[in-house]
Amino acid sequence: MENQPYSILLYYCYATIEDTEAYREEHHLFCIENNIRGRIIISPEGLNGTVSGLKEDCEKYMAYIHADPRFAKTEFKIETFDKHAFAKIHVRVKPEIVHSSLRHLDPNVKTGKHLAPEEFKALKDQEDVVILDVRSNYEHELGRFKGALTLDIDNFRDFPEKVKELEHLKGKKVLTYCTGGIKCEKASAFLLEQGFQDVYQLHGGIIKYGMEAGGEDFEGKCYVFDNRIAVDINKVNPKVIATCHICGTECDRMVNCANPTCNAHLPICEKCGWEMEGACSVECKDNPEKRTYDGTGYYQKNTNGYNPYKGLIRRQDKAKQPLHEQKDPGIRADHQS
Repeated sequence: MENQPYSILLYYCYATIEDTEAYREEHHLFCIENNIRGRIIISPEGLNGTVSGLKEDCEKYMAYIHADPRFAKTEFKIETFDKHAFAKIHVRVKPEIVHSSLRHLDPNVKTGKHLAPEEFKALKDQEDVVILDVRSNYEHELGRFKGALTLDIDNFRDFPEKVKELEHLKGKKVLTYCTGGIKCEKASAFLLEQGFQDVYQLHGGIIKYGMEAGGEDFEGKCYVFDNRIAVDINKVNPKVIATCHICGTECDRMVNCANPTCNAHLPICEKCGWEMEGACSVECKDNPEKRTYDGTGYYQKNTNGYNPYKGLIRRQDKAKQPLHEQKDPGIRADHQS
């Protein structure tokens, strides 16, 4: 909706970052100063993030990314929302921008052919084509393309092992897809390395397909990694494919189990949600540490005392003074949750 004041940005960029710690601090400071919240990963191979903020703040953030020559090619998937999709800002350094166990592959050197949403739509139903979902179980069980091949994996790092089961498809056109495109960069590159000849990827992922091609033939909802949990994609021929984990009725309402030890991501209908107090089993319902269920199945961590400057070495306006020596970190009111 155009009148929604906030934007949610989903993006990634494979690019070399030499001093990841220094860039992490710079990036973190920019987010704080412009009230950007979300989760950002910085690694020697690039950037990966989902963030939210007021539209004007997100415009500044995108300009900040594009102003750096290393990330000038970054493409943003932009959605609108009525509030922040995150309560905090986290900028972390990790070995990879998506945990793949495929660090030796550089998508800037070789990867599958990128297909724009309309190109993917035109190609996906041809006889010699296989649509391959490279996401984890809890994601594709909630929603997936009609006729897509899914893999039994709990984490993307398990993908390489599962490719052994796809040897019989080497003569086909393989169309890979994921939420925003980042997993397909490595997945399609690995397929090519393993001898697959005709490999493609949905550029911008499911999110962009929904925006630009109406989401046709994507059945169910798309799991997303922010407070929304799941979003509608298909505006043409939507269909619910998930079933309630408790009673088996059709359900695309995604929740986290109220037992924090379990915390499984599962579809649970509203009726069972209340009856089970947000738990996915009797054992979880009886767990003494079970969280209070409020009908949403989403549990925000306690943000009391949250300090967005935590972990920073110094402030830009006090460049030579360590943060722990500053009496007033200068946190703006709109950064506190």
